[in-house]
Amino acid sequence: MHWIDWCITIIPVGFVMWLAVYSRRYARGVADFLAAGRVAGRYVISVGDLEGGLGLYTLVMLVEVNYQTGYALSFWEYLVAPLSIVMALTGYCTYRYRETKALSMGQFLEMRYNRPFRIFASVLRATAETLANGIGPAVAASFFIYFLGLPFQFTIGGFEIPLYGAVMAFGLFLAVVVMWMGGRVSLLITDCIQGLMSYPIFVIIVVYILTTFSWNNEIAPTLLDRVPGQSFLNPFDIEQLRDFNLFALGVTVMWRILNRASWFGADSTGSGRTPHEQKMAGILGSWRNGFATIMCTMVAIAVITVLSHEHFASEARVIRQELSSKVIEEVVADPAMAAKLRENLAAIPEQHHRIGIDAPPSQQSNLDTVYFNVVSDTLGHDGEGNFLFQKFRTKFNQMMLAVSFRELLPVGLMGLFCLLMVMLMISTDASRMFNSSMVIMQDIVMPFRKTPLTPEQHVLWLRMSSVSVAVFFFLFSIYFVQLDYIRMFTTIMAGVWLGGAGPVMVFGLYSRFGNTVGAFSAVIFGSGVSVGGMVMQRIWAQHAYPFIERMGWAETGDKILRAVSAPMNPYVQWHLDPVKFPINSWELLGIAMVGGLIAYVGGSLLTYRKPYNLDRMLHRGKYSIDGEKHIKSAWTWRSFMGKLIGITPEYTRGDRWIAWSVFLYTFGYQIGLCFVVVVIWNVIAPWPAEWWSLYFLINSVIIAAVIGVISTVWFMVGGFIDLRRLFRDLEARRDNPLDDGRVENQVSLMDKVVFEAKALDDDDEKNGKGTRR
Repeated sequence: MHWIDWCITIIPVGFVMWLAVYSRRYARGVADFLAAGRVAGRYVISVGDLEGGLGLYTLVMLVEVNYQTGYALSFWEYLVAPLSIVMALTGYCTYRYRETKALSMGQFLEMRYNRPFRIFASVLRATAETLANGIGPAVAASFFIYFLGLPFQFTIGGFEIPLYGAVMAFGLFLAVVVMWMGGRVSLLITDCIQGLMSYPIFVIIVVYILTTFSWNNEIAPTLLDRVPGQSFLNPFDIEQLRDFNLFALGVTVMWRILNRASWFGADSTGSGRTPHEQKMAGILGSWRNGFATIMCTMVAIAVITVLSHEHFASEARVIRQELSSKVIEEVVADPAMAAKLRENLAAIPEQHHRIGIDAPPSQQSNLDTVYFNVVSDTLGHDGEGNFLFQKFRTKFNQMMLAVSFRELLPVGLMGLFCLLMVMLMISTDASRMFNSSMVIMQDIVMPFRKTPLTPEQHVLWLRMSSVSVAVFFFLFSIYFVQLDYIRMFTTIMAGVWLGGAGPVMVFGLYSRFGNTVGAFSAVIFGSGVSVGGMVMQRIWAQHAYPFIERMGWAETGDKILRAVSAPMNPYVQWHLDPVKFPINSWELLGIAMVGGLIAYVGGSLLTYRKPYNLDRMLHRGKYSIDGEKHIKSAWTWRSFMGKLIGITPEYTRGDRWIAWSVFLYTFGYQIGLCFVVVVIWNVIAPWPAEWWSLYFLINSVIIAAVIGVISTVWFMVGGFIDLRRLFRDLEARRDNPLDDGRVENQVSLMDKVVFEAKALDDDDEKNGKGTRR
């Protein structure tokens, strides 16, 4: 990069790190370190969640997915949007979890079930969360090496040091510094500041892409040029898409409903000033993305266009050759084989794909296929050759964004994009490390201690736990070999917990019949399916398929798989493949969640004894421990619509405007106009392909850009005001010892509630009444 780009990157990152160090003065106790003293406002939470939720590897993942499947599937995601909005407006799970006053999910699980399940579930969750997030530092290190054109090794004093490990260690060090200083306080402040700095960068990148590529002459023709059944724009022509298709969307719908609360307790869901403020932060999440969504969309479109349209044939060959050479350097250890691969790939000529004349590309045959075929044939088709080819293809797909944008971006803009990716890396890594360490400390270590830690010891142990997680991230990223799309990898890893956690949390918050037997049954089944599938995916090319082939079972196994998946064709197609396990991660997650739900309900009903006391867990009525009043209002025809979207007497006039704006935009514009009207129109008279290009331009680019400008200004102003108030409230807590102990006393009260609940259970057992669980 140019020195200007380095300045653009380094100076803002230095400011963020200074803020992290400065925020240490506000972390005066465990409650501050874990939940920022519960004084955060809605805009600080919302903007910070945008930055922490996007992440560097998330952007890389989105480009990887959209390069394969385009944007037609996003039309059907309008069916998912109402679920998210309704859940946000009604406070589904979020409000009740906040009412429990639990500072961690483990604390909630012990209140609702028992301590053994708390420990078991927390170990499982921490394992799944750590493994799923462990890929983040690896993707980030690879991205910067490919984006900056750095070597994989450098020499100091005659010793060769792998740059991959050094870059990853430096990124984790920055994240540890942010987390170490003030815990949740530091994360809230730095995430919000980074989010506010990211908004203008989103706008600049979108403007650059739209002015660099012609929509009518380059972008639209490229997106429309696909084989039947794999359209990038027409949602009624996607039945042949594999991996990321309508079945995956169905699993996503189920996942969002069941697992709404499955990650609660180790994020900002406990940092709001009140349950209502926390709820409003969730509602604002519908508007906060602004230009972030359109930026992700346009970045992927830029990569697709530059690698596919004949106007950029020379640039595309340079990108593919540099990308292939870099991947070979990373994954092929044999120098002779690496040299042979480079020689064979260099012989591939510049490809001029003529749209409308040449055969349209597909997932099976496209401009990348010739590179994959050369690599596969050169490596050989035995177990080891298939394994190396799988590694090459995975890394090739992941690093398209890095190499493409290195060739595309001019001076200045390259620095801004690098700054954005650094901030996304720091925010995501710090948040993920803190979340994992919090679960480990609060829900695994603390239940085994017979004597409580002092606040100073507790905070130190949390910090050391985060460092331990960072070390694990580093070692995991160094030695683990990823063989699938990032989205698939994170799905199956998270499925170890999410496969059975959904019923445990949802029925734990809302049902009176759920009990410990059902909880154990759900988690064991869900995690078992995910772990089994993950192991098979890892050993398939090297060991499992060669064994099946040696035993002569390949043909019979292929017939069985095809017969089992036939009722779900064309969206689910199982067949034996020598390179890839036939059941993908989305399908495994779907099996795990359905089985986990059945196991929870069945296990709970079979061992049901007496209704669970939800009022005591939610501190309602006589069980209130802080005097907080729960305002209730009667259902009337006048209040029907307001109650339907979650409006309560706690809402101010501004809150009502926000809630109604989200409801009307989602159900009136997105669902009513953009989805229902379009579906009816196409059922009566199907649109030509060109109309879908116009629809995408108007809806996903022009209107999205207008809304993005409004929301960007809105959240930047609201974020700065809310951040200023956060600093003022933190200063007040710092200067007022009584206020400083408010949440600490609440923690003690919560521990007392858990203890008393256990005592009641013991009494019930002694009296032969069974337990309340």
